[in-house]
Amino acid sequence: MLLDRTLRARVYDVAVETALDRVPRLSERLGLDLRLKREDTQPVFSFKLRGAYNRMRSLTEEERSKGVVCSSAGNHAQGVALAAQRLGIQSTIVMPRTTPAIKVEAVRKLGGQVVLSGDSYQEAQAKAEQLCEEEGLVFVHPYDDWEVMAGQGTIALELVRQVNPENLEAVFIPIGGGGLLAGVGSVLKTLYPQIRIIGVEPVDAAGMKASLEAGQVVTLDEVGLFADGVAVKTVGEKTFSVAQEVVDEIVTVDTDEICAAIKDVFEDTRTILEPAGALAVAGVKAWRKDHPEGSPSIVAMTCGANMNFDRLRHVAERAEFGEDREALLAVTIPEQPGSFRAFCAHLGDRAITEFNYRVADGEEAHVFTGIQVGSREEANELIQTLDLAGFATLDVTGDEFAKLHLRHLVGGRCEKAAGERLFRFEFPERPGALGRFLDSLPEVCNITLFHYRNQGADVGRVLAGLQMVGGPDEELDQSLKALGYEFHEETSNPSVNLFL
Repeated sequence: MLLDRTLRARVYDVAVETALDRVPRLSERLGLDLRLKREDTQPVFSFKLRGAYNRMRSLTEEERSKGVVCSSAGNHAQGVALAAQRLGIQSTIVMPRTTPAIKVEAVRKLGGQVVLSGDSYQEAQAKAEQLCEEEGLVFVHPYDDWEVMAGQGTIALELVRQVNPENLEAVFIPIGGGGLLAGVGSVLKTLYPQIRIIGVEPVDAAGMKASLEAGQVVTLDEVGLFADGVAVKTVGEKTFSVAQEVVDEIVTVDTDEICAAIKDVFEDTRTILEPAGALAVAGVKAWRKDHPEGSPSIVAMTCGANMNFDRLRHVAERAEFGEDREALLAVTIPEQPGSFRAFCAHLGDRAITEFNYRVADGEEAHVFTGIQVGSREEANELIQTLDLAGFATLDVTGDEFAKLHLRHLVGGRCEKAAGERLFRFEFPERPGALGRFLDSLPEVCNITLFHYRNQGADVGRVLAGLQMVGGPDEELDQSLKALGYEFHEETSNPSVNLFL
């Protein structure tokens, strides 16, 4: 059914046929023939305008006169706004408040009326559905619509003209709500069933994987916002039904792996993808670790390049971890003359990327350091070498808390903070979030430590030391639970106790 719809789809009034580019450096490193389907080069820097335009082109004159509304984290919004501009239709775009500013401004420049509502796609969708009822607007779904899926399926028709499909082993497709996966996957599986369709999701937004494993659509409680273009709690009913038929495998990747993929694509193409845009490339790399044999022909969809500039510092910092090229270590050394020099001697000629030191007491001191390594195996060997030399070493490379906060704690515990408890919070990045947190604390609660880190469109991450003065700890626990934000107590975290 989707193939027939796709063959009738009209998208090239606004879209362009995108290139299929080989990435030689990454191909050589992975030992395969990797090509990128460059949907990041569309006029709105995303594939989304294909589906949006194909859906809106099919509207009746009466529907066009009412105007359209959509909910989107940014790329579908731009597609709808551009399609509306070309078709002479009024558009209202509801976007989560966490949407990167670059996408919000792009929609406004295309003539879309922007409404910011909620912290996730689902909350924005609820607002869009409300506007449909109140103002009679026509809702243009970002993924769970047959005409939208057919528009995305035109990518597959281009692909089979650009490469010999008989030699193509697999196509890696990023998944948010599932529209791209359903459209491209259905067409490819119908025409060339031997091609493996491999979906890729962030580990903290793997709704399609959870749904396929459960045999029904599953709604996630929370989703990570780093790859905001695929931050969807509930995949589509229609897209799920197609995925059940066409998906061979789903790979999940973490933030570090996505950042490393952004760097990989930049080094080969000098293009900076947004996190969702690099998702498929990260998936190829993760899949290759489990499938090291042969030199297959692979295609990865690079679906978007609407990157907020402020995020680049975070991407650069985390890319080395994603490639296993940097190790974060918390090391205990004897507090005696020559220990510091002996510790550094055991590092060999490796580059030190970060170094924080603080004396702990008269007998030992603690070092928080980043070391450049060539692989995870080399990092493990270094840790073993340090341990054997008498330097107790804790590997915190995979510890999110360490990457965000621990480096800032080197300095010791404050004597005035007796009874202090440490908590790690995740706040939605919106005005008033910090004030709400502070207002929720009991009057007898004292803040003894506070560290906040802004990650662009990601959630705000906070480390707070809280001390009850004249009140029970139970009162603090009740207040934090009532707040509604995700939080974890880190008071007993071994890495924290090294430095506090």
